[in-house]
Parts: sequence; C-alpha cells; structure tokens
Amino acid sequence: MASKKHDDGRRVIAENRRARRDYSIEDVVEAGLVLTGTEVKALREGKATIAESYAAPERDGIYLINANIPEYSAGNRQNHEPKRPRKLLLHAREIARLTQAVERKGYTLAPLRLYFNDRGIAKIEIGLALGRKHHDKREVVKERDWSRQKQRLLRDRG
Repeated sequence: MASKKHDDGRRVIAENRRARRDYSIEDVVEAGLVLTGTEVKALREGKATIAESYAAPERDGIYLINANIPEYSAGNRQNHEPKRPRKLLLHAREIARLTQAVERKGYTLAPLRLYFNDRGIAKIEIGLALGRKHHDKREVVKERDWSRQKQRLLRDRG
C-alpha cells in the first residue's frame, strides 16, 4: 500500500474513513507519536492501519491503542511489537482539555489520519468525536446524496 502525497507536503500513511461516518467530529488535534526506529521504518514502507484503533487518556498522557504497525521486514530480533500502546505527544493544556472531554462529556478520541509532515516527522490527527446513532448515520448519508444531486441538477441546467 503506497502512501499518498498531499498538496501541503503531507504523505498520508493510513486513514480512518469510518471515523467520519461513525462519529460527529467536533475538533481535530495534531499530535506526535513516540515511536521506535523499526516502527518509523515500517511506516516509511507505508504499512499501518488505524481503522480499529482509538486514543485514551491514561496515567501520564494520552495513548494510541490498538493501532497496527506491522514489524519491519528487514528488522532483527529487536523488532517492535505491532499493536503496542503508543504515547501521543501533546501539550499539557491539550491533554487536560481532551481528558476532561472524554471523562465528563462522553466524547471519544478517534484517530483520523496518520502521516509524515513536510519535515518527515510522523504525526497523527486525533478527532474529538461524539458517537452517532444508526438513524443519524442514515440522515448524514441522505444529506450528502441530496447535496450531490443538487450539484448535478445545477450543473446540467446551467
């Protein structure tokens, strides 16, 4: 799976498309990741999945849980564990705000996109999200389809 290059210099490694469908994203925060050398090399190969992962506040910060970065193909016996919890690098104020939202207001932290920025540093976008009910998801799909249909009608007439 090759990574895609965006206009702003970001090279996307993994994207969680279901997050935007299953959750209503209130806020997006960019965070760094504490990674080992073989994890970075595996990411450079474009191998990672964040579809089933989530972020959660723990004792000394916020951790990315259940993200799969497979072992590096040319790694040796000191290769990393593929699904280990990885600490997110955030400012203390951001950690406090996100932790408060998760604990008091019932939000969840959904990873949206894992990428290398223009300086080659691995970053992750975390969305402060509120879960959608099944009927809400259908409503969003209806609205999206209707807006597409409106655009088509306007384009064909004009």
